[in-house]
Amino acid sequence: MQLDIDIEDWPRGDWEALAARAAVAAGEGEPLLANHRLVASVLFTSDAEVHTLNREWRQRDKPTNVLSFPMLEREELEELAPEGPPEMLGDIALACETCAREAAEKGVTLEAHATHLIVHGLLHLAGHDHVESDEQAEAMEALETRILAKLGIADPYGG
Repeated sequence: MQLDIDIEDWPRGDWEALAARAAVAAGEGEPLLANHRLVASVLFTSDAEVHTLNREWRQRDKPTNVLSFPMLEREELEELAPEGPPEMLGDIALACETCAREAAEKGVTLEAHATHLIVHGLLHLAGHDHVESDEQAEAMEALETRILAKLGIADPYGG
């Protein structure tokens, strides 16, 4: 998978390399994300920007830690041939202030939490969900935990 990364209003850091590592690990855990034709955009931005996006696209008038905007259905990913032109998988936006606050509350680094949220967002782009049922939530959390463990990041769900 290729990433198109834009960094606005985040502290200094190697966010591009962090996102790339998260994407590789996500592709190892969810093979549909390993297709080299896929392109995902990752926006590191402010709470204010994510708040605007959340209000405009999700009708939720508040910031959140990460937003995912898939552009392909899971079935389309499953049928995507390995050869051909680039295909836009979707967009992810991370809110700096919310991510930093949550990282502090969890006692983890901002880098570890941002990695978790990128993996989480990419899994959403691949059609995984945690809203429809407890079973889906448990399966997605287990997959996230396995992916993060390969990156040396502890289970973010405390399991």
